[in-house]
Amino acid sequence: MIKVCALSSLDDRKPFAASVDDVDVVLVRDGERVHALADLCSHAAVSLSEGDVSRKGIECWLHGSCFDLETGKPSSPPATEPVDVYAVDIRDGDVFVDVTVTTN
Repeated sequence: MIKVCALSSLDDRKPFAASVDDVDVVLVRDGERVHALADLCSHAAVSLSEGDVSRKGIECWLHGSCFDLETGKPSSPPATEPVDVYAVDIRDGDVFVDVTVTTN
């Protein structure tokens, strides 16, 4: 696990781009939980961190595909393939991510 940032630096339901061991990751805080997904839309290969977060997940700004924060699965077209979801741990107010462990 690699420390990425302080939990307090994440705004609720606002994408946050980070690089973890040369892997581009988007973090999304949802209350006291944090989700980490690959920061690359599986349909158009653009950064998900530039999109918006809704009740359905994180939405790609280019074509509107939405990815579930828990599973990485797309809930709307045109994407049909999921994005990777990574293990997250919050310790002593800091967010740690392990890009070697996918949870989907």
